[in-house]
Amino acid sequence: MDFKTHHASLLCQQEPFDFTSTALELFRFQAQHNKVYRQYLDNLHIDLQKVQTLEQIPFLPIEFFKEQQVTTGEFEPEMVFYSSGTTMQARSKHLVSSLELYYHISQRIFESFYGPLQGYVVLALLPSYLEQGGSSLVAMVDYFIKETGQQEEGFYLRNHTQLLQALQQARGRGKKVLLIGVSYALLDLAEELQGQQDFTDVVVMETGGMKGRRREMIREEMHAQLKQGFNVTAIHSEYGMTELLSQGYSQGEGIFWPGYTMRVLLRDLNDPFDMSGNVRSGGINVIDLANVDSCAFIETKDIGRWHTNGSFEVLGRFDNSDIRGCNLLVS
Repeated sequence: MDFKTHHASLLCQQEPFDFTSTALELFRFQAQHNKVYRQYLDNLHIDLQKVQTLEQIPFLPIEFFKEQQVTTGEFEPEMVFYSSGTTMQARSKHLVSSLELYYHISQRIFESFYGPLQGYVVLALLPSYLEQGGSSLVAMVDYFIKETGQQEEGFYLRNHTQLLQALQQARGRGKKVLLIGVSYALLDLAEELQGQQDFTDVVVMETGGMKGRRREMIREEMHAQLKQGFNVTAIHSEYGMTELLSQGYSQGEGIFWPGYTMRVLLRDLNDPFDMSGNVRSGGINVIDLANVDSCAFIETKDIGRWHTNGSFEVLGRFDNSDIRGCNLLVS
């Protein structure tokens, strides 16, 4: 069994594994077999043998996914995911050799927070992602919809009447409902509802992103409008991006917990190589063990706050970075 197959098998088994040792093994493998990452490490004059902790691992700036083909080894991709963006922006691309691995890990992460998909009906308001195509989020949600076995249609563009009818049908069948959507589309629906319908039994989950359709706003303001419009006490959130195959989830107040294949470290805002334990607010670095085909060590453009219990918040973005469709709201 080759390394990538063994690694994928380890992530898919039900028994827990040691995250640190697994990440360090993956680092050494990708340092040798990922051409882009290897060149980056060479330019930094990294001695691989001296990397003994997660904090000592150099993280690849996320811009490389726009500029180069970031792959570990050679393979024919089963799918290429593209980031959202305008025609004036270069879109990140993420080559994936196994959709099965992505789907398995995404489902396992979701169910660890929310329970079996079979108990849900998933209703999705993701118009901009559907229109641009190549979205990892759409692929994940589409898989979730199929796994539920639901009778109701899953994706909606702007047909709110049909969405509300599907919601009532799901309730009539005793199903839990997940309403997941890009922020501006959920705000559109919330303004239409004006708190006149009871959504207290619905998991309302935003994936961030105004996509140029609305003004940017702080998370508290946006969540307050959503809570009022949907008549709920909490707005859930998903943290994910094109360059990652794992997700984190917030069940309210913008406090995220990473999935079992994901770990968040913070770097100093002025020194990207300082990831000492003293950094409590800074740039977000993500270890994503599911990124076996690309690079598992990503330096994002998000700014966050880390909590000692392992949870984290997203406070905003570096000023010179593109606005994208994740939870990037300033708080």
